Amino acid sequence: MESTGTQVAFFQHIKSLLPQHKSLVDEVADLLDISNDSSYRRIRGEKPISLEEIQKLAAHYKISLDQFMHLHSDSFLFSGKLINSGNHNFENWTESILQQLQFANSFQKKHMTYLAKDIPVTQQFLVPELAAFKSFFWRKSILHYDEMKGKKFSMGSIKSHHFDISRKIVEIYNQIGSTDIWNIESINSTFRQIEFYREANVFETDDDAKNLYTAVFRLIDHLEKQAELGVKFLVDESPKSNAAPYHLYNNELILGDNTVLFEMDNQKMTILNHSIINIISTRDETFNAYVYDVMQNLIKRSTSLSVSSERERTLFFNQIRERIKLAAGL
Repeated sequence: MESTGTQVAFFQHIKSLLPQHKSLVDEVADLLDISNDSSYRRIRGEKPISLEEIQKLAAHYKISLDQFMHLHSDSFLFSGKLINSGNHNFENWTESILQQLQFANSFQKKHMTYLAKDIPVTQQFLVPELAAFKSFFWRKSILHYDEMKGKKFSMGSIKSHHFDISRKIVEIYNQIGSTDIWNIESINSTFRQIEFYREANVFETDDDAKNLYTAVFRLIDHLEKQAELGVKFLVDESPKSNAAPYHLYNNELILGDNTVLFEMDNQKMTILNHSIINIISTRDETFNAYVYDVMQNLIKRSTSLSVSSERERTLFFNQIRERIKLAAGL
């Protein structure tokens, strides 16, 4: 970098992106494959950092140099992988969700706001039957894996790995405080997926479809209970004393787009959904500040369904239950 001051500021910016328990010196030394002494000298500006090292650090920590150098630019730096059947398959995708949650959870203060178009992915994992169906549906009907051709859905056809990763995701997700912004239509895509499989005869037995509707009922009952108590906990269990807070809102004007905003100590991270199942993320300060303002404005224009909002909560969830009954033919 051209000046010692800019180089020092660059490393201070990296430090602000790290969880409090991580050492900037150790992180830089490991990433650049240098000694801790050499890392210290670069951080203090005593030794100039090379362009190659800048590139490696900026890429690893997802830093937009345009923004950092205060250059006028209309671009934002996002990172992500495109899910495929090769080096980033469905299993890798679920692992990436777990890793993002683990990263957010590594901070002392953390909160996630979810603008839901569908049932949030992390909540789909709360009920094993629904998690199994979504895993099957995504691999067969969205990703079109060759191995899924001609296969029908049944609970017995799901590999144990999918249940294991679901449990891990739920475990970390339940440790992070959340605000969900729903719309009554957020449940519809799951209904359409189940109904499509029924009509296309993709279920092994009709009981598999019925069990799925029962699973959706269980999830809705659980989410209502979470909203009532204002905390997260596992299905069919009671909240723990240190349970993470949970807030639920209903926005009748808009249907969300599955945008997720993480607030982590003094930084933010936005995750965007694209191409049905793919996700990209950014820690760009300008972009995240904009998303934060949008989320806060939506919350102000939404109806709270949490804790004391019994009437609104009951009406909302009863409407969803009626839709489940209609879809299930009950």
